[in-house]
Amino acid sequence: MQSKDNSTMKQALNEREGFHVWWRLLRPHTLTASFVPVFVGTMIAFNEGPINWWLFLAMLIASILIQAATNMFNEYYDFVRGLDTDESVGIGGSIVRDGIAPKKIRNLAFAFYGISVILGIYICMASSWWIAAIGLVCMAFGYLYTGGPLPISYTPFGELFSGVLMGTVIIGITYFIQTGVLTAAMVWISIPITIFIGSINLSNNIRDRDGDELGGRKTIAVLMGRESSITLLAVLFIIAYGLTAILIILGILPILSIITFISAIKAREVLKKFRGKTEAIEMMPAMAATAKTNTFYGFLLGISLLIAELI
Repeated sequence: MQSKDNSTMKQALNEREGFHVWWRLLRPHTLTASFVPVFVGTMIAFNEGPINWWLFLAMLIASILIQAATNMFNEYYDFVRGLDTDESVGIGGSIVRDGIAPKKIRNLAFAFYGISVILGIYICMASSWWIAAIGLVCMAFGYLYTGGPLPISYTPFGELFSGVLMGTVIIGITYFIQTGVLTAAMVWISIPITIFIGSINLSNNIRDRDGDELGGRKTIAVLMGRESSITLLAVLFIIAYGLTAILIILGILPILSIITFISAIKAREVLKKFRGKTEAIEMMPAMAATAKTNTFYGFLLGISLLIAELI
């Protein structure tokens, strides 16, 4: 019976075998949270001078690997704590539906961290060894998000930590290794990205609210309730776009950055797809749309900075 239910869930989630098992484990829809900050940070730096594209590539790969490893730790520790079952959505399902040994996933996550450290050494040699300390802190928080005695994911601070570390901090590191300085303008430009990345986490927690409550988590969605959390998500979107408008008006962002507002179409779609839904699987499209909002906004922002510098 369990095998039949497992097969039914895999079919409902359109999960395939082979390579796709490992691809899902990376949770690719979340990886934009690592690509966008590196791209935007590099484009801000491009306005200050020439770019070292090898540093850009090293930073991009390291960020993606750390994000993927964090997802793997999430998969491993949620299984160990009994939160993930073969009916759980929003996970890779590599353990509960595909039968991959939990320790293999944990060890793969550590291997990704190891590669990131090697890339980090190159980045430090080309910029500053202070980056090593910051990078290790980011990796530690990636592990502690679901690992350790009090996982961050069990508290109301998951959105804050993920947003700030993957947003402002990664943008700041990317900008610094190219320019050797940090500026107030860079910090301000990073804030909308921080909000959108935190919103990906919030969307995930809205979708998983019922299961998280049963598992003892105290996320924002659990504490505020689903509908109030969706309203909070809407407020965060408004703040992000409002701040973007202010930055354009003040000349911190080029006028061309107005194209970022095209992504608001996808943000509106997020809210529509969440409203009135109660089942986790029904909210999967809303979760995906949140990640796409971050992708579209970040890509359009980076392109606007690139074009503004070229013209």
